[in-house]
Amino acid sequence: MSVPLAVEGMDALALAQEGERLCRENNMKAGIKYLEMALEKKVNLGGRSIETVSAIYSQLGNAYFALRDFNKALEYHQYDLETAKLLNDQSGLAKANGNVANTYKALGDFDSAYDHAVVHLKIAREMNDKESEARALYNMGSIYH
Repeated sequence: MSVPLAVEGMDALALAQEGERLCRENNMKAGIKYLEMALEKKVNLGGRSIETVSAIYSQLGNAYFALRDFNKALEYHQYDLETAKLLNDQSGLAKANGNVANTYKALGDFDSAYDHAVVHLKIAREMNDKESEARALYNMGSIYH
């Protein structure tokens, strides 16, 4: 896929936002291109750069998952997980563990999927986040089904 020439002048945040927009429109391949370019230019993400990189990793994982490239999805979701650990972001850790669990499930590695779903549930309960807890319980129930 070719990228428009106007992209050269875009900063990392603008590229990431365009990539996210394209993914929301179900144009995963184009979205991935923009998100990957944003990572290459990540020096211009502003004061919350690590948080933005984490969001880009998560979005890339979701996009590759939608394309059924589960190994690539796992790679980016694991990057997101490591970034959430660095930030000590409990909500991010819960979400990333859930994404890693779902990706392991898609790969047929049910034991690893379950392990990450348990961590997701533990964090959700510690935060008293009922919505995240419900997602974790659903994911746990669907792993071996």
